[in-house]
Amino acid sequence: MAAPARTLKQRKQDTLDRLENDEDAWVSTAGDDGGMPYLIPLSFLWNGTTLLLATPAASPTGRNLRATGKARLGIGPTRDVVIVEGTVRALEPAELPAGVGDAFAKKTGFDPRELTTAYLYFSVTPQRVQAWREANEIAGRDLMRDGEWLVAD
Repeated sequence: MAAPARTLKQRKQDTLDRLENDEDAWVSTAGDDGGMPYLIPLSFLWNGTTLLLATPAASPTGRNLRATGKARLGIGPTRDVVIVEGTVRALEPAELPAGVGDAFAKKTGFDPRELTTAYLYFSVTPQRVQAWREANEIAGRDLMRDGEWLVAD
């Protein structure tokens, strides 16, 4: 039997905890040509407002993120998922604010700046956030719409 549904306030706090503490997300993109969607796991850093990803500039994900400026991320297991739809801005490593590249490397255990392959960073600004564990939480799964949290802290 499923646990009782969490309140929206608790669900938001659990979501923020997952964004702060998880390291990896499934990142879904598609080209602006209507081509096949592309799904790949990437590590991320949450700064309280945006998620920072890194992937090779020439990869399908890198090309799609630059072409459309959109991504959809799945964080956590399927029975405790957070879905983030967001707008994306590409950043060259040299464009990162001071300390951000180091924070990304420390959090993820991966430093793209040390590789010979040309990597870009991608800042994802959430526009819609959903979270649910079981069917009893699907009805209230929207926590953010149009970049605004629907429940206060």
